[in-house]
Amino acid sequence: MWLLGRTAALRCLQAGGRQRPPRRLSSSGPPWRLLFFGSDHFAVESLKLLSSNRSSSGGVVESLEVVALPGDVPVKRFALQNQLPVHSWPPHSVEGQFDVGVVVSFGCLLPEKLINKFPHGILNVHPSLLPRWRGPAPIFHTILHGDSVTGVSIIQIRPHRFDVGPILQQELHQVPEGCTADQLEAALSTKGAHLLVDTLMTLSERIAQKKEQSRTGGTFAPKINTSMSWVEWEEQTCDQINRLYRAIGCRTPLRTTWMGRTIKLLDFVGRCHISLLDERSRVAHGSVSYQKESDTLAVCCKDGWVGFRSVVLKKRLTAGDFYNGYLHQTLHRKSECDITKGLFVSRKHGGEAKDLRENSTS
Repeated sequence: MWLLGRTAALRCLQAGGRQRPPRRLSSSGPPWRLLFFGSDHFAVESLKLLSSNRSSSGGVVESLEVVALPGDVPVKRFALQNQLPVHSWPPHSVEGQFDVGVVVSFGCLLPEKLINKFPHGILNVHPSLLPRWRGPAPIFHTILHGDSVTGVSIIQIRPHRFDVGPILQQELHQVPEGCTADQLEAALSTKGAHLLVDTLMTLSERIAQKKEQSRTGGTFAPKINTSMSWVEWEEQTCDQINRLYRAIGCRTPLRTTWMGRTIKLLDFVGRCHISLLDERSRVAHGSVSYQKESDTLAVCCKDGWVGFRSVVLKKRLTAGDFYNGYLHQTLHRKSECDITKGLFVSRKHGGEAKDLRENSTS
């Protein structure tokens, strides 16, 4: 008996401070031994549902372990709180321990050598209807480009490139009018988690019926960065600014410049239906009008006016505070003939503001 116990112990590997059961041959069907790769809140929804399936009767999960990136990422926090074994990236001692891998919002390209260690491959939950919006930020670009329909795709991971593997399942999702990227992410994370479990329940059949992605219609969804937050009043319509705010405003405030200083634009209220004619000069893109009744700063863009109820200039200011403390004084300095003093100026159109100033004095 001692010899048998010693042999079993030698076969076990330590994971999360606990001994893993001895290796066995891969299953041909559920419940599966899963290794989950993930990082953010979107991934947590899938991990949460997989975790709950471990104890449910007829569940698809026999065992569940997690690979997490360094730092205090949401997936690692959930795993530790729920006593799931956690591996650092890249994982070691994978071969023979798992049937299927699952990748959700992981951000690292998995090498072919690792993929081949999973008898049934590695699945990926992707929040778009692939091949549309391949890349790290599909939800943001769905909102930014005004897509009315999106969805979730379950694909098999392939080496060397992100989001190009064969499709096992897809489910459509209507994009609610006016929703933000955060709201869409919450809906798709739930839908993706359930579609993943459904795929795992009939995985062998899904793999047998998999289809390659279309060679046409592919689009790329690059990461969102602060350079995208600059509003271009001359080029962007009310609808485009609305979509930009809903796509990135919850993470990165929209920005413009005023008298050479950066201003962050907060509390977007959408299109403003106002009538404003300056008898002395044409209404320029970037012109600002304070709407006292709604305490809103209305700004002239390509095809109308959009409003914001607060800004940040050194500190956060309401629209009324900005108008009374800064804008009102500038607009009523009769000794100055520079009409650009009252404009919000697009960063890359500073030269156009200079031309406008020179033309107004000629």
